[in-house]
Amino acid sequence: MKLEFTLTLDASVEKVWRAIADWRSQGEWMLATRVDLVDDRAGVGTKIAAFTGAVPSKGWLGIWDLMEVTKWEPPFRCEVLHYGKWLRGIGHFELEAIGPQQTRFTWSEELTGVLASALKPGLAVGVWLSLRRFARMVRTLQP
Repeated sequence: MKLEFTLTLDASVEKVWRAIADWRSQGEWMLATRVDLVDDRAGVGTKIAAFTGAVPSKGWLGIWDLMEVTKWEPPFRCEVLHYGKWLRGIGHFELEAIGPQQTRFTWSEELTGVLASALKPGLAVGVWLSLRRFARMVRTLQP
């Protein structure tokens, strides 16, 4: 299953990178998601556990998405390996400056696993809405 979304954000590449690479804050804009760092390093090897469900703060009625950063090229590209029980595959985001205060942001996922196909419609809507929330959040951040 493949998902890909591209948005134009009204912020510099550096500002977008700082926001998207702040793993813990992703729970603030990803719908119904809590993000935990398994370790506290930055870059390749960082392990992330994201729970998406009905009650993310308690880890109820949802699924864990376990990830490890496999490519780290600030401020332009990050790739993660999804290695959990339910979702497996590769995800990445790419940033491209299209002006001093505009960035093209591409988020894509190629997922396999027991639930990947079944989750695609809901996942697509959830990611689309979440990325719009992210775009609004980035506009309000300090430079």
